[in-house]
Amino acid sequence: MEELIVGAFEIEDKEVLMDEIMNRHGQDILRLVYSYVSNKEVAEDLTQDIFIKCYKSLHTYSGKSTLRTWLWRIAINHCKDFLKSWYNRNVIITEDEPTHNRTTKEMIEEVVIQQEEDDQLISAIMTLPIKYREVIYLYYYEELLIKEIALVTEVGGNTVKTRLRRAKELLKERLEE
Repeated sequence: MEELIVGAFEIEDKEVLMDEIMNRHGQDILRLVYSYVSNKEVAEDLTQDIFIKCYKSLHTYSGKSTLRTWLWRIAINHCKDFLKSWYNRNVIITEDEPTHNRTTKEMIEEVVIQQEEDDQLISAIMTLPIKYREVIYLYYYEELLIKEIALVTEVGGNTVKTRLRRAKELLKERLEE
């Protein structure tokens, strides 16, 4: 991937580069954004905004970190800005479509049980404070190393470890209730 990026910077074909970046990282960024805002439509809008920012800022990418880390930093900062925004604090977003339309005839008992457990875990994660939620997401879902999470979140490695430990403790408490 990094070779493609170097080549794209050399020929300065930003559209081809952005297509490649969006194809490789689009779903990951969308999941990251969703972990912050907990709304599919808002997450999709913010993800588009993030890629627009990335497009406009490509010339600032210096290569000191991986492109993925640079992109995650943009995404996290954008999400945090959104969460602080007037719009987020004052506009109430409603969901028009039902969240789950499943019939029990179509499902096997094990699948239902697993889905319920997954839903409970996701719900518990979404109730965590953002500083714990982001390290859980980056560590378990994006499989980043502690060092990479520290770089992305702009905190020390020991802070990341502490947040992970505390997040696991909080999740355990919430899931045992």
